[in-house]
Amino acid sequence: MAALGMAALRRGSGAAPRLLAVAVSCQSCRPKTSQCPGDGGHGQPKDHHPAAPGRARRGAEPGPAAGSQPLPAEGADTKTYLWARYHEMKKLVYDLLPPGVCNLLNPAAIYANNEISLGDVEIYGFDYDYTLAQYSNLLHSMIFNTARDILIEQFKYPEGLGKYDYIPGFAIRGLHYDVQKGPSLKQFMDIFSLPEMTLLSSVIDYFITHGIEFDQVHLYKDISDAIRDVHVKGVMYKWIEKDLEQYILHGDEIYAVLNRLVNHKKKLFLITNSPFSFVDKGMKHMVGKNWRDLFDMVIVQADKPNFFTDRRKPFRKLDDKGSLQWDKINQLEKGKIYKEGNLFDFLRLTGWRGSKVLYFGDHLYSDLADLMLRHGWRTGAIVPELETEIRIINTEQYMHSLTWQQALTGLLERMQMYQDAESKQVLLEWMKERQEIRSLTKNLFNPQFGSIFRTFHNPTYFSRRLVRFSDIYMASISCLLNYDVNFTFYPRRTPLQHEAPLWMDQLCTGCMKTPFLEEMVHIR
Repeated sequence: MAALGMAALRRGSGAAPRLLAVAVSCQSCRPKTSQCPGDGGHGQPKDHHPAAPGRARRGAEPGPAAGSQPLPAEGADTKTYLWARYHEMKKLVYDLLPPGVCNLLNPAAIYANNEISLGDVEIYGFDYDYTLAQYSNLLHSMIFNTARDILIEQFKYPEGLGKYDYIPGFAIRGLHYDVQKGPSLKQFMDIFSLPEMTLLSSVIDYFITHGIEFDQVHLYKDISDAIRDVHVKGVMYKWIEKDLEQYILHGDEIYAVLNRLVNHKKKLFLITNSPFSFVDKGMKHMVGKNWRDLFDMVIVQADKPNFFTDRRKPFRKLDDKGSLQWDKINQLEKGKIYKEGNLFDFLRLTGWRGSKVLYFGDHLYSDLADLMLRHGWRTGAIVPELETEIRIINTEQYMHSLTWQQALTGLLERMQMYQDAESKQVLLEWMKERQEIRSLTKNLFNPQFGSIFRTFHNPTYFSRRLVRFSDIYMASISCLLNYDVNFTFYPRRTPLQHEAPLWMDQLCTGCMKTPFLEEMVHIR
């Protein structure tokens, strides 16, 4: 059963805005990332303790594990004993994480949710925005500022909103906005939604700060309309076209990826919602004036995700100047530009079906979901945030904090049997420290919302959708350059909670042993 946890962020000092966030967590399977000592799992102690005198024993008489400490004698100082175990564990954790243990993850790697061999892939498909073309943060600032001004000038919102500026890194993908107090939750899964979330937060912050009542349904609609105007009216396209060098990142790597695939006899196609003139200028900047020679077909203004589900829109051909032609389309020709259309006609005209097709996109729903679930294509998700998150995971601060948090959690679980007043106080101190460490590791990614992939020990809603709708994921399409065109990706097995004792954080400290049934037998 999925549980919805809702948290409203409130502004402290300064102009940090508020945003209503929803974290959806599945309690039935929670993979653990740490491969270091610590959490003993549910009912799995790090150290075996002999049963108390007079208690019944089950099975053979096990001896104490190596390195374990005996229980304190009756009447002994359990507080001293607990703190001794605490310091012993802390020393063990830091001894097992010497300097240089970090930088284990490669930000340029490709990560697999399903086994997939590139050798089986004959056709590569791509989205354009945030897949082939990666944009700088300046674009989000421009979208925020323009939509904010639309609210003030056209929707007559308070002029005081003009004091709010875009805050890079404030919001993360995967957040939800509660439009109607529960029944209707807006999911923000698109990279372009980051300025929208920040603007929504800024307006709410202004209204609450100034005691202005508002209707959250109409507020959401106004902001969505303002953001849509920036896209639909072509304002964003004009900014980028005027200064491609400033807005588009990693252009040279895109040519290397596409050229390499073509040299290995792979077929390429492009399906994007953007207009041809915009795509043409961007691709000429990144790839060169002959970029269309690399693609077997190019489809613009496709209206995804409707392109994947609606059979009604026919394909229309564009000439070299982008003018619409009205000829009936009986075949899709290499090097030609097509507008709109639908996937069903695409499949009929090309015969490109099933697992021989690998399509890359940044939007889990609009780009990938239908292709994987209904049409059997292989899918690759482009997640630019992955690079930053991996660099944080590779820091010594994160590695030590997470490992000690896992160890402290296991210690709390095993030592909770001590219920005298002094022991309870020790356990409360440990719980407080654990909560502080949890907050610290969360804040390393984002002070407001934490990691895009994880909410404490649970995967986020975004992360679970990523696993569901993509076979592989990576920070940018250029990551393909690090792998042979016949490379096979194998997903790593991650533990369920009942499998946790079989995982490395147990094995590396000798914690593989029988659950402490002897200590718990009095419960039965």
